[in-house]
Amino acid sequence: MTTSKLSANLKWIALVSIFGLVALMAGAVEGRVVTHANTVARGKYLVEAIGCADCHTPLVMTERGPERDMKRSLSGHPSDMILPPAPVLPPGPWMFTASGTMTAWSGPWGTSFTANLTPDRETGLGAWTADQFLATIRTQRHMGIGRPLLPPMPAEIYASMTDEDLRSIFAYLQSIPAVVNKVPEPLPPVETR
Repeated sequence: MTTSKLSANLKWIALVSIFGLVALMAGAVEGRVVTHANTVARGKYLVEAIGCADCHTPLVMTERGPERDMKRSLSGHPSDMILPPAPVLPPGPWMFTASGTMTAWSGPWGTSFTANLTPDRETGLGAWTADQFLATIRTQRHMGIGRPLLPPMPAEIYASMTDEDLRSIFAYLQSIPAVVNKVPEPLPPVETR
């Protein structure tokens, strides 16, 4: 090998090494390398810590009482559960009613159904981008531009989360099994007498 070819090869190796080192350093946060697996793991931790499953995973009655239906984990209000009209709240301090699955809520805003957060492309978040997910949380509007998010979704609390945390949540939600479940559209408030 000639000296010029050796020199060119060494320059190429050095250049590739520098780019690799820069990429590795750019991915380092607080002494750890950020990988997709780390992001998904962080998202799982956050989803569990902030209780997304409390409303987005339907409850089923078991011999031990109500438990989450893990076959429908994070799939929102079951599409096969048709509810009667929401009861009219009595006068007093009562603010809402909820279905036994904890996936449908009714109050002065009307009736809201928890969304399918799984990556199903037709009925969940599978066709969404991370930017649309962030916009939804930041603006508290569906896909960042649609109807307002309704109670009991505490979007105003989640809106204070960092972009990194919200992107981690989205990455985790994209990694779980997709569940086909078309959640009903919200209903307007019940007329009071």
